[in-house]
Amino acid sequence: MRSSSSRRSTSHRRTSHTPRRTAAVALAGVAALIAAAVQSGTATAAPEKAPSAAAKANPGSESVRLTPAQRAALIRQADAGTARTAKDLGLGAKEKLVVRDVLKDRDGSVHTRYERTYDGLPVLGGDLVVKSTKADATASVVKAARAAIKPATTKAAVPAGRARQQALAASRAEKAKSPDVNREPRKVIWAGNGKPVLAYETVVGGFQHDGTPQELHVVTDATTGAKLYAWEAIETGTGNTVYSGTVDLTTTQTGSAYNLTDGARGGHKTYNLNRGTSGTGTLFSGPDDVWGNGSPSNAESAAADAHYGAALTWDYYKNVHGRSGIRGDGAGAYSRVHYGNNYVNAFWSDSCFCMTYGDGSGNANPLTSIDVAAHEMSHGLTSATAGLNYSGESGGLNEATSDIFGSTVEFYANNSSDVGDYLIGEEIDINGDGTPLRYMDKPSQDGASKDAWYSGIGSVDVHYSSGPANHFFYLLSEGSGTKTINGVTYNSPTSDGLPVTGIGRDKAEKIWFRALTTKFTSTTNYAGARTGTLAATGELYGTDSAEYKAVQDAWAGVNVGTRSGGGGGGGTSFENSADVAIPDRGAAVTSSITVSGRTGNAPSNLQVAVDIVHTYIGDLKVELVAPDGTAYTLKGYGTGGSADNIDTTYTVNASSEAANGVWQLRVQDNAARDTGYINSWKLTFP
Repeated sequence: MRSSSSRRSTSHRRTSHTPRRTAAVALAGVAALIAAAVQSGTATAAPEKAPSAAAKANPGSESVRLTPAQRAALIRQADAGTARTAKDLGLGAKEKLVVRDVLKDRDGSVHTRYERTYDGLPVLGGDLVVKSTKADATASVVKAARAAIKPATTKAAVPAGRARQQALAASRAEKAKSPDVNREPRKVIWAGNGKPVLAYETVVGGFQHDGTPQELHVVTDATTGAKLYAWEAIETGTGNTVYSGTVDLTTTQTGSAYNLTDGARGGHKTYNLNRGTSGTGTLFSGPDDVWGNGSPSNAESAAADAHYGAALTWDYYKNVHGRSGIRGDGAGAYSRVHYGNNYVNAFWSDSCFCMTYGDGSGNANPLTSIDVAAHEMSHGLTSATAGLNYSGESGGLNEATSDIFGSTVEFYANNSSDVGDYLIGEEIDINGDGTPLRYMDKPSQDGASKDAWYSGIGSVDVHYSSGPANHFFYLLSEGSGTKTINGVTYNSPTSDGLPVTGIGRDKAEKIWFRALTTKFTSTTNYAGARTGTLAATGELYGTDSAEYKAVQDAWAGVNVGTRSGGGGGGGTSFENSADVAIPDRGAAVTSSITVSGRTGNAPSNLQVAVDIVHTYIGDLKVELVAPDGTAYTLKGYGTGGSADNIDTTYTVNASSEAANGVWQLRVQDNAARDTGYINSWKLTFP
């Protein structure tokens, strides 16, 4: 681009690198499961047939590539309708919605992601996604918090100073260096793990034990003083870099000088921190358009690799997923290289909207490979969309998302010096014996990551609790067993010993991206990730598709849920996880499940698992309606008293009913003043 005063132009600049390989570095993320996510999408089990890659995605369910102006217009439209949306969702009078992100499908459906406030206070864990149709009707809702936002009080009984001291103590317990409060305690509503309560959120700065900047968030109960939750907002990892060969870079010329500003990709810039640990640094510039010489001793070499990796990641998200920039607003993040001294790490920070890279041990191995850039920028994508908390199970999913897209960007790059693979950090020799940092086909090969889900996985470091999601993505893409891809041999097992047939990486990455951006919330756990990916697959390929079956089987292969044919969980299950609002003292509502692939009649011990969120279940009548219209009462009106919510499995003698067909859960609220919704329900044929 040009201007009469500065003669600015954009050039595609080639580095003088000699060919060399680029490592896939698995850098950190953060996540914590707080509560089960309420997922959307009608989910019906697929017929028992082998998965194949033959089906094409439903074009109407694919995202439109929005320009920044189009996205801004949709956000303005959503902003103008927040009050109506809150009313439609049955939110309380003190609750308000704040638009955070928006995506649009080709069929006109719009997915709007909201944060929530209560009486003017931010609700942490209160985020939700509303899918509306072209006719402006609400089709489904995904909520992070299942409970109604009704804290007992908004008046603190504990002084803010107590929360401040608790946060500092938590930082010191992690051996932080020079910890100091950089955001004083603010009052919030904490809805992350059950009943919403008034709390303080305190942010502690300084540096983590390894020199990484710290942004530790600590949540303290404002009525009891108890520590409720904590997470680190700086998303980090460990590795050494290898470079990408001779590559083209997009730069900008100002007068007779060139600088590392990518005008074609949102103005992304690359800066030199020159061993500093704060600030932006100095924008790389020079008299020619050749950057670096392939040696780490030349400061421009690492800058060229970081700039190249950022460009590849931008192009991948734009060309594969239709997203213009990490936030979808066309704005580029920026990169900082040469952070600290002997800093063996790289990290993403929301506060600067930037990636930062150290130079490794002895300042000889800068962490600036393709995969590092893709991994770190993907943390930014996760933050701008699902916002997966960086602790517990949601932290593992956050970290896995960056590994997944780090891998897919590497395949997308098609760089002959570093071919695409499912090995994380395969070239950096972090272990000193030539082995990768992580393995997506069998995560436990690294000695710490987990191959499959188990009940205690939320207490594992997020780099290792990411294993089941990484493993799921590999199984979904390539399938189980032994195979060789791009010269690398894999041998992926399954937790139930049954085979999985892959559907190809192209489909798997679209499913994960759609689930991340339209189904996941800040509190999504592994069970919620299964539900979200199934909903995404149903929208893209149909709930009776081979792809839907493959997603079920791949999750079962890592011990999350049942197989499409009922294996791994005792019986064949059919589930609908779409939210259905229950009108207060209104007409009955229904939620449908299509059963297929069965023979004969239903069993005498049909299992009906019902999950209803409601503030007074005594008002409700709940029935199972068979395909021929016969109704079976599961819960009568007036039973259950003043208790909240129904989370019960009923046994029904349905032996006189044909198994195949459309079954319905019918719910009616027969009294006033309490509200709720059908969260999910499931039929299991033992």
